[in-house]
Amino acid sequence: MADKKTGIDQALIRDLANILNDTDLTEIEVEQDDLRIRVSRNGTPVAMPMPAYNYQAPAAAAPAAAAAPAAVAAPAAPAGRDLSKAVTAPMVGTVYLSPAPGARPFVEVGSTVKEGQTLLIIEAMKTMNQIPSPKSGKVVEIIIDDASPVEYGEPLVIIE
Repeated sequence: MADKKTGIDQALIRDLANILNDTDLTEIEVEQDDLRIRVSRNGTPVAMPMPAYNYQAPAAAAPAAAAAPAAVAAPAAPAGRDLSKAVTAPMVGTVYLSPAPGARPFVEVGSTVKEGQTLLIIEAMKTMNQIPSPKSGKVVEIIIDDASPVEYGEPLVIIE
């Protein structure tokens, strides 16, 4: 077991550090067989909580914003919106509603979709990721705008 620790490829660690610098990442981890290497710019990894999205109640806002009238928050979260049926973003990236600029969107409000049908694309790290419908149904609302940034877990489309 001690032999494996002395045989760590320092060139690999330098290559991973260069990848961090080239891509502006803060951490990268590689696992091969029983060897795992993590390179981080932050020193010790810090657990970061995922942001909680609550589009129906602005209670999570700062105290100054909480003092604002409720009518101001209403346009961002219509009272009738049921986000329990929403398809959420599986990753951080940029959303595209059509396969190419100027092309017809994958789905429109009122469209009937089948499970597995492409709803939209999320571009992450220069990779286009097709987001499939998790269920069959009717598209009742498209929450996100084309070419908008999205966060993990953010609602995108509501399917009933």
